[in-house]
Amino acid sequence: MSLLDKLKNRAQRAKGRAKEGAGRESRDPGLEAEGRKDRMAGGAKQAGEKIKDAAREARRTTER
Repeated sequence: MSLLDKLKNRAQRAKGRAKEGAGRESRDPGLEAEGRKDRMAGGAKQAGEKIKDAAREARRTTER
C-alpha cells in the first residue's frame, strides 16, 4: 500500500470522526450519520489495501 493511500484513508477516517463528534454536539443526526459513513468508508478502504498488500506479498513469496 502506498503511503499516499494510507494518508488519504486516515484523513477520511479523521474527517468522519470530526463530523460525527460535531453532529453529536449540535444534536444533528444527519451530520453524525455522514461522519459515521466517512469513518467506515475510510476503514473499509484501509482493509482493502491491506488485503492487496497481503496478496502481493504471497505472490512475491511463491515466485522465489
